[in-house]
Amino acid sequence: MRILAAALFLPLMACYDDETITAYGGADKVWVLTELDSKGYAARATLTFPEQGKIAGVAPCNTYSGSLSVPYPWFEATQVLSTRMACADLDAETAFFTALSEMTLSEVLGDVLLLSNENGRQMVFKAGG
Repeated sequence: MRILAAALFLPLMACYDDETITAYGGADKVWVLTELDSKGYAARATLTFPEQGKIAGVAPCNTYSGSLSVPYPWFEATQVLSTRMACADLDAETAFFTALSEMTLSEVLGDVLLLSNENGRQMVFKAGG
């Protein structure tokens, strides 16, 4: 009987292992940055959550990846690594990475992902391709 109870309980526990944004609507979407600090963001930058505790995407010039280990709704991108190619949108890329490193809260509202911090900074992403 104990084996049966454990067999039924373990799959339920696995459903709750991921407490990051990945499990709360962030996964399986490519999030495209549309606004940075209430201003339109003209360059293209994306954010994905490819697996538990990971982030990845394409900034205006480079691809990047990093870690995310705090529970939802908190957000903290750490160990962010990117390729090092130059391009005309390097200023936009620097603004993107600076803002991403300062975000501390996340909220998924359907096809909108909002990252923000206590200082009023904000990044608005929309699910897209």
